[in-house]
Amino acid sequence: MTQTLERGRLDAEHCYRAVASRDPRFDGWFVTAVHSTGIYCRPSCPARTPLQRNVSFHTTAASAQSAGFRACRRCRPDAVPGSPEWDVRADVVARAMRLIADGEVERAGVGGLASRLGYSERQLHRLLTAELGVGPLALARAQRAQTARLLIETTRLPMADVAFAAGFASIRQFNETVQSVFATTPSALRPATPRSDGGTPGWLTLRLAARAPFAADEVLLFLGAHATPGLEEWDGTTFSRVLDLPHGPAVVRLSPSPDGGAAVTARLRLTELRDLGVAVTRCRRLLDLDADPAAVDAVLGADPALAALVAGAPGRRVPTAPDADELAVRAVRSE
Repeated sequence: MTQTLERGRLDAEHCYRAVASRDPRFDGWFVTAVHSTGIYCRPSCPARTPLQRNVSFHTTAASAQSAGFRACRRCRPDAVPGSPEWDVRADVVARAMRLIADGEVERAGVGGLASRLGYSERQLHRLLTAELGVGPLALARAQRAQTARLLIETTRLPMADVAFAAGFASIRQFNETVQSVFATTPSALRPATPRSDGGTPGWLTLRLAARAPFAADEVLLFLGAHATPGLEEWDGTTFSRVLDLPHGPAVVRLSPSPDGGAAVTARLRLTELRDLGVAVTRCRRLLDLDADPAAVDAVLGADPALAALVAGAPGRRVPTAPDADELAVRAVRSE
């Protein structure tokens, strides 16, 4: 896939082949905009494969939305793992994407984001637009829409709480964004029985998707074995820890998905709901959920010394820490 997506430039032929084969390994790397229907889908969408002349490809959902396409309600392209490009690259675009996912635009605006990166707002907008087709505001808007949908479908929170938890400045902005991105109202997105923990007071239960294969029990076992007393706990199944979020501390409990799929169940208790998006991003980083296991296994499996280990446990991840500061402290302590 690294040849297909080289610094944001998509190879249409390779992308279409992934779409035609409905290959889930490419979910999150790009989205497919179908001009005949006006929607964008993940590569593995089960719908009938569109004709090649009727599609275009975008590196981000924000780019597809900016071009006037709405999210497919069948394959839910906003619910897939993110692109691993932003985790492995160290250039300004990747750093910007990580900060946007962490809620920097909501907290400090585009000016604050640019300042963190050492660029002017104009320079940053030019760099992001050149590679991704949209600027930081559109990328942050797409992030808010994804967080809103996650809350609508998995919790019983009132819509007003969903709007502000997702980072919207007003109910009107929330309604307009959901209508534009998903071509429906927020109420219509909510299932009759939300996938939640039954309304446990103060807790939110979410499903964090990963690319298959994914051995959630191994990842959580590793974190549990290295738990820091007073900060983290491990009971043999669930890994719990405190998160330091922008508007107050939070507690998260992570356990393997009960359906056995490539996912982790996260139960969160937040000081303020508006930290939800940041909490999800940091949990994904902690568990390395956006990694591309097929690419990792191909590289490691080519080493004779590692081939047997890779074959015996495909899809292993590299658990880290919720943020860079904590990771640096842990690295020093381990020396």
